[in-house]
Amino acid sequence: MVVDRGRRAAVLGSPVEHSRSPQLHLAAYRTLGLTDWTYERVDCTAEQLPGYVSGLGPEWVGLSVTMPGKLAALAFADERTDRAVAVGSANTLVRTDRGWRADCTDVDGVQGALTDGGVGDLTNTSAVVVGAGGTARPALVALAGMDVREVTLVARSRDRAVGAVQCGIDAGLEMRFVEIDDPRLGAVVKDCAALVSTVPAVGAEPYADVLGSAPFVLDAIYDPWPTPLAEAVRRKGGIVVGGLEMLLNQAYDQVAQFTGMAAPREVMRAALD
Repeated sequence: MVVDRGRRAAVLGSPVEHSRSPQLHLAAYRTLGLTDWTYERVDCTAEQLPGYVSGLGPEWVGLSVTMPGKLAALAFADERTDRAVAVGSANTLVRTDRGWRADCTDVDGVQGALTDGGVGDLTNTSAVVVGAGGTARPALVALAGMDVREVTLVARSRDRAVGAVQCGIDAGLEMRFVEIDDPRLGAVVKDCAALVSTVPAVGAEPYADVLGSAPFVLDAIYDPWPTPLAEAVRRKGGIVVGGLEMLLNQAYDQVAQFTGMAAPREVMRAALD
């Protein structure tokens, strides 16, 4: 992309008031010399997304998409990256000469958070993903990209987990399923190299003691923090990384795709402090 002046970007979601993406993007734009670029929050539902994005002028270069619009973003786009198709949703829309391209930098978010947190080499290891919703699939694709061999998906019911399990299989993972109340869960968690929890803090709280036995945990939540799960991991001597690391790492490539320049990572990290 040829960088131009006076460009606009935003994060779309509903609710979206809590999003910290503007801190990250604006800090990056200022450091890159894009002093007249803007990045804002826009309350936008999945149903509203197609009409809203279709009405944007040529000054709009990119959109971050949070819940509940990620499925709608993928369906709306004129072109889609392979990983967005694999995940089945998009958190990024980038203006192109032909329209809008959908991508899923949530995969980068998971991989970067795990790596920066010090998880180490996951080649041929087993991992656990808790939850079967929208964040579980990027986590599965991310783990496959880190050469994890086997993932146990943990959810309340097998029926709800069918799509996520298939996503993992398609990504090349050996997939297992365990219900969250299954007494075997404790042994599975203790034997894994890493656990990624994608469920809300209140949903994980009743199982925090069991899930907190994993040696390394990525908890996708960043508000409130620390979560009961994070506290359990620390109490048991494990390592826990929070959702802010995911947010930060998924934003790096968004900035690069929007601006055509490498993201100033240290500046963006400092912006979260």
